[in-house]
Amino acid sequence: GGERRRVALCQLLLSQPDLLLLDEPTNHLDAESVAWLERHLDEYAGTVVFVTHDRYFLDNVAKWILEIDNGRGVPWEGNYSSWLEQKQSKMDKQNRSLDKRKAMARELDWIKLGRKARQHRNKARIAQYERLLQGISDEEREGRRMEIGIPNGPRLGDLVVRASGLFKGYGERLLIDDVNFDLPRGGIVGIIGANGAGKTTLFRMICGEEEADKGELRVGETVQLSYVSQHRDDLDDNRSVWENISGGHELMRVGRQEINSRAYVAAFGFRGSKQNQKTGSLSGGERNRVHLAKLLQSGGNLILLDEPTNDLDVETLRLLEEALEQFAGCVMVISHDRWFLDRMATHILAFEGDSQVVWFEGNYEEYERDRRQRLGGDVNQPKRLKYKPISR
Repeated sequence: GGERRRVALCQLLLSQPDLLLLDEPTNHLDAESVAWLERHLDEYAGTVVFVTHDRYFLDNVAKWILEIDNGRGVPWEGNYSSWLEQKQSKMDKQNRSLDKRKAMARELDWIKLGRKARQHRNKARIAQYERLLQGISDEEREGRRMEIGIPNGPRLGDLVVRASGLFKGYGERLLIDDVNFDLPRGGIVGIIGANGAGKTTLFRMICGEEEADKGELRVGETVQLSYVSQHRDDLDDNRSVWENISGGHELMRVGRQEINSRAYVAAFGFRGSKQNQKTGSLSGGERNRVHLAKLLQSGGNLILLDEPTNDLDVETLRLLEEALEQFAGCVMVISHDRWFLDRMATHILAFEGDSQVVWFEGNYEEYERDRRQRLGGDVNQPKRLKYKPISR
């Protein structure tokens, strides 16, 4: 998918049209390909109009933003960070939804933090595990009502997930070559790399669906898994949104609590008649929200998310980030969303090609700086994914 998209983009750029229209151009592209595209668009002589939910891409490329708001197109001069600041100011003056304004304000505060302050904020999450487990205070809850709520699972022990000398291959290809990592309580791990590198295979190994060829992958006895895959095969298109999420029950168990199912479904943005809409008629982003709501209700203390941000609008992405920030547990997330990983990740597990997997303490921005120092030169040039052969 990613290679075909690169070829299509190259054909477009070589034809040098006066007006270039791009619909979600970064979907399915790895980080190197997106960096390549950003450089080319920055130097492009013509006019470029693109639709995207990729906030990192918007911040690096956009000079103007056209926001579709209640059926109207509203132009804003500047990139994503600039739009966020202008939008926040306008919403304050209009006294718009308090919850949305506060979520936007917290993202804006994060943007304004210096690099070191951002790093400290993400890493502080590990030390705050016990506070997260106790839940937010009534005072905090009053000022931070969660639109998306992820129930906390039971307390984690010292061992969450630990890999020691891990090897895994398929056929003649070695996917994972001698990987070692130890996931701390409260950690949020961003897993990055090209499609086919072995990221989902690692998730299957953690779930017990695959075994290592060599080495050891230990999952702690206190760990309760919640796995949100990128496939939405578990959704029944002929059932309503509410039925898919609640199973048709007015009361449902979410984590260790029993709550009103209509209220839970509403927390994921489906209110009123929208709850009775057939799932088959939903957009991709709406289906993703149904999928998240259905699978996050189990109350696990280790959540595995496989491309959770695909098709989600920026507002829902922001709310998902807020929910994960307050979640008292560990998260391992496969994602190409660099903004999401920058805000959330305490660690990066990078499938860098040639069967090499790197465990890095820090967020995406820190990892990228380290990668450029280690590999130098043409580090951001797109390359075909290569594997080491399996030695017999």
